[in-house]
Amino acid sequence: MIPIIHAIERLSIWIGRSFGWCILILTLSVAYEVFVRYVINAPTVWAFDMMVQMYGALFLVAGPYALAQDTHVRADVVYRFLQPRWQALVDIILYILFFFPGMMALFWFGYEIASDSWRYKEVSWNSPARIQIYFFKSLIPLAGGLFIVQGVAECMRCYLAMKNNEWLSRQQDSRETEDLLVGQAKELKID
Repeated sequence: MIPIIHAIERLSIWIGRSFGWCILILTLSVAYEVFVRYVINAPTVWAFDMMVQMYGALFLVAGPYALAQDTHVRADVVYRFLQPRWQALVDIILYILFFFPGMMALFWFGYEIASDSWRYKEVSWNSPARIQIYFFKSLIPLAGGLFIVQGVAECMRCYLAMKNNEWLSRQQDSRETEDLLVGQAKELKID
């Protein structure tokens, strides 16, 4: 079971890192558009659509990555005081009642939206460029599927936590600056 959990996490991390490059494309697009609009006074018709699609792609595909890294926002006023066994029970109940139905809806209806978009070869009507958006809409069911796969790994993780009363360690990809600073502060106090 543990190799399956780690394989799914590696997949989510790899896809999250890959789509992380959307941030660079988004940044360069915004900088280019600001430059040509305000310095050269020659705005583009395609930059806004590109920025919207890059942000949307990043937002959709970063979700499973964040779930794999356990970085989603959690209201854990009582939860953090529970033993891992009880935390896992709460988590698995919430996954079954809310997470999986929501992600299945995202996958199902996202598939319908994407297939309609492909059938009509949908273009953006928000700009004169009329760029194709059916490629982008394909990310909706993809994100739903990735969420479901990562959710299965999280439920496996919950099962192990209920069994062992200890959380399985996660594959670390990156750490928050705050965590690094707290760790350094603790090391300085010890020395």
